[in-house]
Amino acid sequence: MNGPHDLGGMHGLGPIPIEENEPVFHSEWEAKVFAMSFATFINYFPVDETRHASEQMPPGDYLSSSYYERWLYALELLLTKHNLITPAEIEARITELSQSES
Repeated sequence: MNGPHDLGGMHGLGPIPIEENEPVFHSEWEAKVFAMSFATFINYFPVDETRHASEQMPPGDYLSSSYYERWLYALELLLTKHNLITPAEIEARITELSQSES
């Protein structure tokens, strides 16, 4: 493999910043993505398929995304790929949530 997800251990990329006393989740949405992903992945998708799904993210998006943004990408990809939810249903829920925050 030779993608953005395989950069670990390569020289010249600088140190990995370590946040002192870093929380497990930086915001509530990350905890929700973790819970939804864990519940879905454990019941429907093997670990190899979930990793492969996150690796389908375009390289520029992958490198600029947070850990849980990658989890969300994989979750949405697998749910739509396996016809458990449609892209339109995802978009409708995004719209609904964004209107409730206003």
